[in-house]
Amino acid sequence: MAKVSKKKTQRIQIALVCSVCKAQNYLSQKNKTNTPDKLKFTKYCKWCKKATEHKESTKLK
Repeated sequence: MAKVSKKKTQRIQIALVCSVCKAQNYLSQKNKTNTPDKLKFTKYCKWCKKATEHKESTKLK
């Protein structure tokens, strides 16, 4: 299990959601002061079985 830090940081948890099938495939973190805009990556979706664009979502399922 990951260690939970008690100090205040600018890092937030985000989810990466497939833009084709809307499945949440990846969890990640980002620093909201360094990257205020939403992230987009081309990653593999196991439901679509191909590389698709994944966009940032703050809702974690």
